Amino acid sequence: MPKAIYDHIYRDLKEKIESEVFPYQALLPSEHTLIQEYGCSRNTVRRALSELASDGYVQSMQGKGVRNIYLPVEQTAFTVGGIESFLESAIRNHQTPYTKVLQFTELEAGEKISGKTGFSKGAPLYYVQRLRYLNGVPLILDHNYFLKELVPGLTPEIAEHSVYEYLEKTLGLSITTSKRTMTVERVTQIDETYLDMNDYNCMAVITSQTFNDDGIQFEYTQSRHRPDHFQFQDISVRKRSS
Repeated sequence: MPKAIYDHIYRDLKEKIESEVFPYQALLPSEHTLIQEYGCSRNTVRRALSELASDGYVQSMQGKGVRNIYLPVEQTAFTVGGIESFLESAIRNHQTPYTKVLQFTELEAGEKISGKTGFSKGAPLYYVQRLRYLNGVPLILDHNYFLKELVPGLTPEIAEHSVYEYLEKTLGLSITTSKRTMTVERVTQIDETYLDMNDYNCMAVITSQTFNDDGIQFEYTQSRHRPDHFQFQDISVRKRSS
């Protein structure tokens, strides 16, 4: 199934949900109506609706239709269950993003970095430290390690815009799985240097290892968030017992 078709439907329905064309708790148009509106197959519509459900926008009800369960939040909401770039998160939250690259260097993974990141000892890496702004306020400090073998040609200019867009659209890399750990940690001197902590002494920290479709890790990231501006959301489905 061509990705462009169901992705267009997914994005169009998502925008209509976020802009309240389909209000909270309202039923979306029927599958038959959507098939006619978008001029596509039933499977294509179902694929788009399935992705909306995975992102927590809708819930399918057998024999009843698809209901909008999306509610906007005041704080910036980052997804834990999905893989989303900073730029994509900002756009979804209707925020103005800006990224400043603080450090950009090439290195080999020593024993300490290897143990921390999961990359093999001696693996050539890019290390990128980025300060993330939303609506002009510096709120996130990212420490990124990328495997040079799978992310060739990375530059500070690319890192300032969107590494994931470069990976997918330029390199054709498939970003498939991310293992994440969520912790609360004490503020470091580096945090205090770049972020106005407003008397907070802790950070919300997301640590992730991200893999391509061959199961090879290409990224390790520690993303340090000022705690008063963020919430992390996931969508859980209870499995029926047999």
